[in-house]
Amino acid sequence: MTLLGKSAWEIAAGLAPLAALGAVAAWLVLRKRPTAEERERTRRQFLAQSGRLVDGMLLDAYEVEAEDGASRTMLLFNYRIGGVDYECSQDITGLRGVVDAAEVRAGFPCTVRYQPGNPQNSIVIAEGWTGLRAGLPQLPAFEDPDPLDLSHLRPGRG
Repeated sequence: MTLLGKSAWEIAAGLAPLAALGAVAAWLVLRKRPTAEERERTRRQFLAQSGRLVDGMLLDAYEVEAEDGASRTMLLFNYRIGGVDYECSQDITGLRGVVDAAEVRAGFPCTVRYQPGNPQNSIVIAEGWTGLRAGLPQLPAFEDPDPLDLSHLRPGRG
C-alpha cells in the first residue's frame, strides 16, 4: 500500500470543502421551491394552529384582478391589539369550498387569528377554521318589571 505524499493530502484537503460547497450550491439551485399558494396554505395552517384570537370587524369582500389576469377574491377586515388598530386583507380565492364570498357581510363582527410576535400576520378563514359568524350576537331578553311598580327599588316600602 502506497502512502500519499504531503502535497496529495493538501490537495485533497483543499478539494473537499470545495466539493461540499459545490454540492450545497447545486442543492440550492435545483431544489423544489414552494409555490405562492403552498406558502400561503402553510401560513394559514400555522395561524390556525398557533394564532391568538381577537375580535375584529369585516369591512368588505371584493374582487381584484391579479397580474396574470385572474380574478382574486379578497376579504378586508380590521382588529385592535394593545391599542393599535390593524387593517388587513386576506386572499380567499382558494377557500371557496370553505366560504362563499357572497355570504360575507360587511360590518359584521368576526374572529381574527394573529401571530403574537407579528400581529399584522393574521387570518379570518383557513381550511379547518373560520372566524366568520352567522349573524349578529343576540343578547338574552330579560323580564322587565312593571314600570309603574317601583316597590323593587324601595325596599321596606310596600
